[in-house]
Amino acid sequence: MTMDTKNGNGRTTGRGIGLAAVRGLALALVSLPGAVLCFCLSLVSIALIPIGVGLVTTPYVLTGVRAFANARRVLAAEWGGVRIPPAYRPLPEDANPWARTFGMLRDPATWRDLRWLPVDMTAGFVTALLPAVLLLYPLEGFALAIGLWRVFPDGYWYGFVPVTGQASAFGAAALGLVLLFLAHFLTPRLLDVHFRLTRAVLGTDQGELAERVRVLTETRRDAVDASAAELRRIERDLHDGAQARLVAVGMDLGTIEALLDKDPAQAKELIAQTRKSSVEALSELRELVRGIHPPVLAERGLGDAVRALALRLPVATEVSVDLPGRAQAPVESAAYFAVSEVLTNAVKHSDADRIWVDLHQADGMLRATVTDNGKGGAVIGAGSGLAGVERRLGTFDGVLAVSSPVGGPTMVTMEIPCA
Repeated sequence: MTMDTKNGNGRTTGRGIGLAAVRGLALALVSLPGAVLCFCLSLVSIALIPIGVGLVTTPYVLTGVRAFANARRVLAAEWGGVRIPPAYRPLPEDANPWARTFGMLRDPATWRDLRWLPVDMTAGFVTALLPAVLLLYPLEGFALAIGLWRVFPDGYWYGFVPVTGQASAFGAAALGLVLLFLAHFLTPRLLDVHFRLTRAVLGTDQGELAERVRVLTETRRDAVDASAAELRRIERDLHDGAQARLVAVGMDLGTIEALLDKDPAQAKELIAQTRKSSVEALSELRELVRGIHPPVLAERGLGDAVRALALRLPVATEVSVDLPGRAQAPVESAAYFAVSEVLTNAVKHSDADRIWVDLHQADGMLRATVTDNGKGGAVIGAGSGLAGVERRLGTFDGVLAVSSPVGGPTMVTMEIPCA
């Protein structure tokens, strides 16, 4: 989503300038403490690897760094229209602490994240703060001109203007007016510089084609594994559920046929039991079909399918949909099951009493956000449901970002490219 900084005639709007300043200030307030915390924890944890403590802490710390970086990727796409695709190598779900630690440290994307943190806390902080400074600093010059200079009997420097009286205060106001004029043109561009700096450091340093081939190879393998696991699940559910019931129905029909002349009363009881078994088998088949591809998704689209999903949840769920049309069927299916998995996690683990789901599409991206007011603490880790969602989205070159501080709330954002 690109920033709303121009009107229909291509001129920068006041709303766009203010929005860029507010977003830049928010980024500055997040980038400095967040980057410093992540960088210091990473250094300490990696330094403790030789004594064994780091083997346990490093995967968790680096997972937090990845979550921080992924959140900034999402903001870069939403606020600046700058795409920074993640390129993390997947880890085996059953990896031990040693394998997880050194698997993450051998990943070039990990070192890109660690290189980015010092840049984000310095140049990134400055480029994010400048839009707000350019817009707010002129107000000080205007305040000096209307009498604030009298508060400083020994004089006051506003920029390069020494303010010692009313005349020099008007000079400060003139400088503020010049800065405000510059802010009209530079504020959105400075925020764009911040996002492009983030992409330059956080983006992959390999050849784009080579990186694309590597990512597609890994996601293809994940897709093949997921398809094989899904086929095994369907086969197991059919064998243990509907097939067993249908076999029982066939046996009961044979018994009924033998009892019709000898014991009609018992045959009647068996007919009722057989009817019940057939209804249960039909219900299991419907549940199985819904798990493969929900009929409402095929007939009504993603928005109505998610609304129907929300109605079945035991937690109050509000769904907001802004989709101009239907996406491709595989994209809709991936988004539906990703949202379903995230909602299941929220119901099971968050202790939330309210959930919000937002679906919208812009600039060729389908974006789904699931927010709950639960206890927080959700992370993307091996064996978690979110790791499976990340692999599912990776098949479509999608992005998953999680913001879940301890104490809540939890916000899970998913993006999938689509037409």
